[in-house]
Parts: sequence; C-alpha cells; structure tokens
Amino acid sequence: MQQRWFEDFAVGDEFRSPGLTLTEAAIVDFAWRYDPQPFHIDRTAAEQSPYGGLIASGWQLGSVLFRLFLMDNPFGEASLGSPGVDELRWHLPARPGDTVRTVARVVEVRASQSRADRGLVTVRYELRNQKDEAVMSLKAVQLVRRRPA
Repeated sequence: MQQRWFEDFAVGDEFRSPGLTLTEAAIVDFAWRYDPQPFHIDRTAAEQSPYGGLIASGWQLGSVLFRLFLMDNPFGEASLGSPGVDELRWHLPARPGDTVRTVARVVEVRASQSRADRGLVTVRYELRNQKDEAVMSLKAVQLVRRRPA
C-alpha cells in the first residue's frame, strides 16, 4: 500500500483484513503463556464452564485484531503509536475453528492542538467471525504524522 499521512484519512474510510482461522493449539498456547484460565487451556474444564467449550482469550483476540489490521499497514511509517483504547468489549466467544477478520472504520480525524507535525485518527475496530458477528470491538486514537512539506 502507498504511504498514507494524516491528511489522507477521512471519516468513513474502512479497512477490511483477510481472515484467520483460530486453531485449538494457538488458543491453548497463548492462554498458557498469558491467560491460563481453565476455559482457555483445558478442553474438559471448558466443557463444564458457562461457555460449554474451549474459547480464545480476549487478550489474544485483541492481538489478532490488530495484527490482521496491520497486514495492510494503513498507517505505515506515519504511525506514531496510540495513547490508548476506549470502549473495549468482548461480545461473543471465539472458538477453535472460527475464522475471524478485522473491520476498521475511521470515525474521527482531527489535527493535534499541541503538535503541528501530527494529527489524531480515531478508528472503531471490530473483530468479526465467519458469520459476520462482532466478536470484539474497541475504539482507538492513532497518532499519525502529517505529510512532510
């Protein structure tokens, strides 16, 4: 993708990633390392949980969401990172065999009031499953460099 700068973003811009199928091995591996709750690491315990089976960690889903978004590298070298996320929600469990993809929509674009070399691009992200249901969502502000003079 061509380099994009702050000036290249507009409210309504949408980015759609390819899909990624979650495997049981990937779910369990992530959970053992970072979120070792029984419904993420133990199939038998997960079947007895309110989820009725193994589910991916929400933190894993957040990582997948952003990785899929970045595959197209929409911010490129103009990215200056993010000061944080808002409205983080996990709507539905994601299970082994689910195929997820990221849909990201620009909801606000504004120039920085304190730094003339950058602007703020607010993006609403959704991780959707193969049924096009939102599995998780969040809103994040991205700091983006302005086009060089």
